Amino acid sequence: MNAKSLLPAIWEVPDAFRRRLGDQVGKQRVMQADDHLLLVLHQPPKPGEKNRIGRFFWRDAKREWNSSDLGTGEGTLPRHLAQYSAAIDRLEKEEEAAEGSAAYFQVISDLSPLFRATRNMHAVLQQAREKSGDDKALINARDRAYELERKAELLYTEAKNELDFAIAQQTERQADAAHRMSVSAHRLNVLAAFFFPIVTLATIFGADLHHGFEDWAAPWPFITMTGVGLLLGFILWTFVSAPIGPGKRPRRKDSEARPLRDPHQAR
Repeated sequence: MNAKSLLPAIWEVPDAFRRRLGDQVGKQRVMQADDHLLLVLHQPPKPGEKNRIGRFFWRDAKREWNSSDLGTGEGTLPRHLAQYSAAIDRLEKEEEAAEGSAAYFQVISDLSPLFRATRNMHAVLQQAREKSGDDKALINARDRAYELERKAELLYTEAKNELDFAIAQQTERQADAAHRMSVSAHRLNVLAAFFFPIVTLATIFGADLHHGFEDWAAPWPFITMTGVGLLLGFILWTFVSAPIGPGKRPRRKDSEARPLRDPHQAR
């Protein structure tokens, strides 16, 4: 007997099973020898876990089930599948509570290994059923594994769609903000270009004209000019900050439209 075998030492399994197992559990698979059946499965992957932890199910020649850590009897496989179901339910709740791209990305990262493990487990149970005939325990486990695979697949697809939508929304908001900034900058440039000649001429030739404000009693001229400046500044701010609608996507012109397919063209 191989002392380094991953199988429990008390199991009286065919030597072929122990010889075909290495130092690590490897991928999920099924083995059959001398009317014995061995399922090499994985425990539900935990978030951030790189190495898979194996779990073994052995059906002896008397068609009695034993597991490496879930007891004996036909209830071993349902208990194993219940752990997968609980892990998927936990991620489903996290997906429902997720807000933002970072949260959806975390759900997808945790769900990806669980989805792959569930899919591979379903394939192994299908192979085991084909090898063992009409074993009710395997048939029920296979059907339950399919349900879990489908549930994990739908959850993965939904989380992926939500992530794509969140990224698209963020990209659209950034594009709208950049568009508004470019339009505001253009408006300021137009105003600067309009007043640039006047400011230049006034600077070169001077604009110290007599307007009569010198004879007013202080500080009313200063207060009046300050108020007028604030009013003009508010008007300018309103003009520059006016709402800007998102740019419309240009439509394809009739001349650029995709040509219709000739119904008489050879297929």
